[in-house]
Amino acid sequence: MAIAHPQTHQFESFVTNLSYARKMVRAGQALEVLSPKGIDTADFYRAAWVQSIAALEHWVQEEVLRRVAEEAAKDDPDMPRKLRDYPLPLYCLERVQRGESTTSEVVAERVRQDIARQTLQNPDAIAKVMALVTDVKVWREAAKWVNRWSQYRTSYDEKRLRGKYILLLRRRNQIAHDADLIDGDLKQRRPIGEADVTDALNWIERIALALAYALEGETSNPSGLPAPDPTSAEASEAAGGDQLHKTE
Repeated sequence: MAIAHPQTHQFESFVTNLSYARKMVRAGQALEVLSPKGIDTADFYRAAWVQSIAALEHWVQEEVLRRVAEEAAKDDPDMPRKLRDYPLPLYCLERVQRGESTTSEVVAERVRQDIARQTLQNPDAIAKVMALVTDVKVWREAAKWVNRWSQYRTSYDEKRLRGKYILLLRRRNQIAHDADLIDGDLKQRRPIGEADVTDALNWIERIALALAYALEGETSNPSGLPAPDPTSAEASEAAGGDQLHKTE
């Protein structure tokens, strides 16, 4: 059995984007067999790595925006503190006073504008933007889910899980910004293979899934999400990280 995915358009979009990265991996494998002259098949693996980080960033943005709209529409005094204290320019308040928009609409639009100017890749940025929709420490809670899915054969805490993700992000930056060239070399590139990128994609999926569960709060079984079955995660951990599939 697999770990259940959140049944939202935002997470389904993330899974779809990640599937494109997996297709690039398969394309790289196929080309390796053919050994085409003049083509570095490892570039398919590098492209897949970059795509996976982009998929995570896009999901973070869209998931936060969805939740901001929902929270603002509730007009609940118990909404997350960061959202309750979110600064709004005077012109936004004037639009509400004139009846041109509701408070929830101007809040959601303002947050969208602000997030659009941010890069939501590093773990601090992810934690900061998610604080708008939950008071939970998301990386700490995500680490608990990762351990639970492995039946506690892993012992990730917030620092270790952040560190794992930073390593994935660092390699993405080396690929995107430095063409994956070894430091100080203008020709030799860092080696990369199918196993490397598949493990990276599996971890990106696992981290996104753990963050999604963490957003539901500090509960043993988050509302709106089925209780996860740890079997697939346990096998994944032992094998270096297999894909986590959606349950039907």
